[in-house]
Amino acid sequence: MSKLTPTLDEALLERVRELCASAGRAILEVYQDPASFGTESKGDGSPLTRADLASHGILLHGLRALTPDLPVLSEESAEVAYQERASWTRYWLVDPLDGTKEFVKRNGEFTVNVALIEVREEGGVPVAGVVHVPVTGTTYLGAEGLGAWRIQGRTRVQIATAAPTEGPVRVVASRSHGNPDTDAFIAGLEERLGTITLTSSGSSLKLCRVAEGAAHYYPRVAPTMEWDSAAAQAIVEAAGGVVWRFGTRDPLRYAKRDLLNPPFLVSYAADAPLPHGYADMGFRPLEDA
Repeated sequence: MSKLTPTLDEALLERVRELCASAGRAILEVYQDPASFGTESKGDGSPLTRADLASHGILLHGLRALTPDLPVLSEESAEVAYQERASWTRYWLVDPLDGTKEFVKRNGEFTVNVALIEVREEGGVPVAGVVHVPVTGTTYLGAEGLGAWRIQGRTRVQIATAAPTEGPVRVVASRSHGNPDTDAFIAGLEERLGTITLTSSGSSLKLCRVAEGAAHYYPRVAPTMEWDSAAAQAIVEAAGGVVWRFGTRDPLRYAKRDLLNPPFLVSYAADAPLPHGYADMGFRPLEDA
């Protein structure tokens, strides 16, 4: 259990942003030379590259130096037993390279994700998050009680979710790679709100699109892990949006025994319209998540 906790302020966010930018530069060194990817397969069949490992090393060392008393749980070191994790009150949750498949495909839509998780009575809450896009140099960051921003170069803009007041409702999803629950959600929105425009992004950028007002909903009814979503969830919530367990209005929570996420829904606001019958759409009980 940590003895000390960092002060959650813009200075801490900036330090984490700098770490993510350093990890992003290490990723780009590999990205610019496809022959050096060194792609392997992890136990679950997902790809692992030298870029994943380089980013992991930078973030692990940097976060431990920044907050020596806080544990770090990274996708590349996720073998920490639940019995140990259960004693943590605050910890860093890291995805060194979210979207390794996008990295291998060279489409640029991969990110570096770092979240600060605070364990409360209701579960693990992502209270701060940084999502960095190495190819564009764009960084999204946000924290509970502080707000959310998008930074590119020297330009820093505060971001907020937005209601679909003009034009079509924008949903981050794909009709060609959908599933019955996603299709039912989109059809229900169309029935209630009219024309739906589908947009697509890679990795945790989908959540960031909602956070910056570029999209309104993101139904995710497919497997993800806690480190895939935590950082971007913190940003969405700091920007005024919500991330719910799909089929409920219960916030998505972390620090579970099983690090697999249940299906979830990202929305621009807690009072945003939802399809009729939403509560029957693919809900999976917490104990099964």
